[in-house]
Amino acid sequence: MAFPVDLRRCQVLGLAGTSCLALGGESAGALPARELLAPSSVHAVLGLVGVYFGLVLLTAAWILLGRLVRGCEPPTPRALMLVLAVWAAPLLIAPPLFSRDVYSYLAQGAMVDAHIDVYAHGPAQLGGPLADEVAPLWRHTGAPYGPVFMAVAAALSGLTHGELPAGLIGMRLVAVCGVALMAAALPRLARHSGADPAAALWLGVLNPLVLLHLVGGAHNDAIMLGLLGAGLVAALGRHPVPATVLVTLAALVKAPAALGLLAILVLQLRAGRRPVPAVLTTAAACAATTVAATALAGTGYGWIAALNTPVSSQNWALTSLLGRATGALLEHLGSDLAPLAVPAWHLFGLALTAVLLVAIWWRLRPRPVYALGLSLATVAAFGPAIRPWYALWGLFLIAAAAPSTHVRHRMAAMAGILALAVLPDGGPADIDQLVLAVSGGALAVVVLWQARLAAQTPVAVGRTA
Repeated sequence: MAFPVDLRRCQVLGLAGTSCLALGGESAGALPARELLAPSSVHAVLGLVGVYFGLVLLTAAWILLGRLVRGCEPPTPRALMLVLAVWAAPLLIAPPLFSRDVYSYLAQGAMVDAHIDVYAHGPAQLGGPLADEVAPLWRHTGAPYGPVFMAVAAALSGLTHGELPAGLIGMRLVAVCGVALMAAALPRLARHSGADPAAALWLGVLNPLVLLHLVGGAHNDAIMLGLLGAGLVAALGRHPVPATVLVTLAALVKAPAALGLLAILVLQLRAGRRPVPAVLTTAAACAATTVAATALAGTGYGWIAALNTPVSSQNWALTSLLGRATGALLEHLGSDLAPLAVPAWHLFGLALTAVLLVAIWWRLRPRPVYALGLSLATVAAFGPAIRPWYALWGLFLIAAAAPSTHVRHRMAAMAGILALAVLPDGGPADIDQLVLAVSGGALAVVVLWQARLAAQTPVAVGRTA
């Protein structure tokens, strides 16, 4: 007999999962420097076990919810929105989870507020408590984000007067607004693509990566994706100028969203508009939005050069891994070319990305939303840097426009795997921490198995009688 599933059980199980994540994060999350605990301390150990216990519960709730969505009486999009709100609620007051990027956001916002060139200098130039919270690797690196996000971060810095607790809550609320935009756009995008809106919400917004990294980690990818989704909805409604403005704003948060302009052009051509006017209108709206946003942000055009901001050579992007392996081999062979291995593989990845993008758009011109999702997934997969939440760039739109359930199943499996890929403090893992994380997950599996057996017991007794 299968484990009994209903919407309320999914809500409660997912809420238990995110509650454990929030509680465990109090001692094992990406805490402010003054609150960090030694990994071997009792509280840190219990926190790490609790986080992975909660993560497995949340993932199980998501999988069970997926069974409901695929069932004969799926929940409505409105009901799924409520599930999202219930699951996300504990994370709103949790410390940052799975990344310390939010501290960089706050420091960069304070720099803009203090009229320091955020693209020419790293947070070390700011100094003070906020700069101390930034990971050492990025303290001397300029911001890789566009003027729209810098304006948001600066406004938040002014409102919170640089106070860390208020800034963290504020940045998380900004990310939640992005997630809300994503959730509002997905059903409309799914209906246009002939997909089930409930299935799109389940995969595109309710998946663990969104809750862990966009809500828990307060990443600015949420704003980028929310604006991108809103822009595509406007484009599908045959409002190309507002669509271009929204997508340009998304690209001025993080640059990959600029690919959405291709989708707007394709949708205009499909609606019967002539190519030259479509290109000119889109280019003019994009340029005007860029100039206006940059002027209002007051950051200047240093963000263009910041697109070349160097990435960590130790990140685990595919091209970086291949570059390090090649470099190690060349070094072993005594070759002087070893230092060039990583840059060469990065260049190859960019060239391969360009070729794949041309192939995707040529083949999938009739399905621009799906083509955009695959394009963003390609950029994330073969770019010089990757983080688990980068998978959401493509997943968000593929959830709405994938032509088959097989594609959605593969994306769901990938989301489930990537949800387990980072420790809650955002740092590298050692063997002891991996053992604790596996122990927390295994404990959750045991609890779920016992709950399943308990749910079956009354039926078994009845049949025996």
